Amino acid sequence: MARADRIYWDPFDRDIARDPYPTYRRLREEAPLYYNDEHDFYVLSRYDDVDRALLDWQTFSSSRGPILEIIKAGVEIPPGTLLMEDPPAHDIHRALLARVFTPRRVLSLEPQIRDMCLRSLDRLAGTGRFDLMTSFANEVPMRVIGMLLGIPESDQQGVRDRADANLRTEPGQQMRVSDQAIPHTDTFAEYIDWRAEHPSDDLMTELLNARFEDTEGVTRTLTRQEILTYITVVAGAGNETTARLLGWLGTLLARHPEQRAELVEDPRLIPKAIEETLRFEPTGHAIARYVTTDIELHGTTVPAGSAMMLLVASANRDPGRWDDPDTFDIHRRISNLRTFGFGTHYCLGASLARLEARVALEEFLKRFPVWEVDWEALELSSTSTMRGWETVPVTVDLPAVHA
Repeated sequence: MARADRIYWDPFDRDIARDPYPTYRRLREEAPLYYNDEHDFYVLSRYDDVDRALLDWQTFSSSRGPILEIIKAGVEIPPGTLLMEDPPAHDIHRALLARVFTPRRVLSLEPQIRDMCLRSLDRLAGTGRFDLMTSFANEVPMRVIGMLLGIPESDQQGVRDRADANLRTEPGQQMRVSDQAIPHTDTFAEYIDWRAEHPSDDLMTELLNARFEDTEGVTRTLTRQEILTYITVVAGAGNETTARLLGWLGTLLARHPEQRAELVEDPRLIPKAIEETLRFEPTGHAIARYVTTDIELHGTTVPAGSAMMLLVASANRDPGRWDDPDTFDIHRRISNLRTFGFGTHYCLGASLARLEARVALEEFLKRFPVWEVDWEALELSSTSTMRGWETVPVTVDLPAVHA
C-alpha cells in the first residue's frame, strides 16, 4: 500500500493485511530497511537480512518480547517465557521443554491425533456446509494441546477461548498490554494444583518433577509460577498457529483444485503441501526484536533501543531465495524455511505442528476430497500478531443416499 505513492507498511492496518504481498515486494525492492515513523519501528524484509537478524540474538534481542506492542510497552517479562528470553536463561528453560518435544515423543502422538481428527470429522457427518475453522481447524490443535497439558476435554474449549481472546484486537488497533500481564497464567492454576496431587504422563507432571541447574548454578525444581508460565506459553503458541495453518490449507487447496486432486490421489505429497503452505501463507508474518546496540543496515544507523520487525512472510516470497515465489506449488523443493524462526528461538513445536497438519489433512481429504469455499463470507482474524482466517465457510458434497 502506498500513501501518495509513498511506500507504507503498518501491521495494524487491516486494509494492508488483506493482501500485504505487494507492499512486501516494494519494501524488498525500494526500502530493504524501512522505518515507520508513526509507530517508531524498523523493518527488514529481504530473506538474507531476516536470516542474519534471527541468528544474531545478541543484537536483535528477544528479551523484551517477540511482539511489537510488548516491546514498546516495556512490561516486566516473567522468567520462563521462552519467547521473551535470550541465552543463557533461554537455553536452560528451553532444555526443560525440549524433553517433551523429542522427535520420538512427538511421533508417538500420531494415533491419538488421528483419533481426535476422526472424532471431529464424525461430528460433521451429514453436514453439507460448515465453518472449517470452528468445526475442525480450531478443534484439532485444542484437543492435542489439552492432551499434552493434561487438561480435561470438558475444559479445553474454555481454555482455548481465553488464550485466543488474549491475542484479539479491535480492527486496526494495537494489542492492549498491561504491566506484568504477559502471560496470563491464572487460567491454568487449578490444573497445576490438581496435577501435583494426581501425577500422570503429561507435560504438567513432567515440569512438576523436572530438576535443572538455574542461572545461579542452583539445582532445583521449577516454582509454581514458572510452571504456570511454561504451560501458558505452550498453550498459546500451539493452539493459534496450527489452527491458522489448517485454515490456509483449506483455502489454498480450494483455490488450486488440481493440486488438491493430486493430494487425494497421492497422500505422500501432503507433507510437501504443508511446507509450501507454511512458505506461501505463514500464520505469523513478522517477528519483533529489540535492538541492543547501534547497527548500520543499508547505509542507515539503527540506534540501540529501537524495535525491529523481521518480515518472515516477505522473506518467504523473496525472489532472491525462491523461484517464482508468488506461485503456490506443492511440488516445490523447500529447504531453510524460516516460518518457524531460525537459530536459538526456532519453534520447539514445529514438528508437532507439522504432524498435526499432516494427519488432519490426510483425514479431511479422505472424508471430503472436494469442497468449495464461500469466498464472499471469508473473514480474516483481527490480530496484529497472526494472519489467518476467523471463518472459512465451506460446502462439501454429501454421499448419495440409496433406497
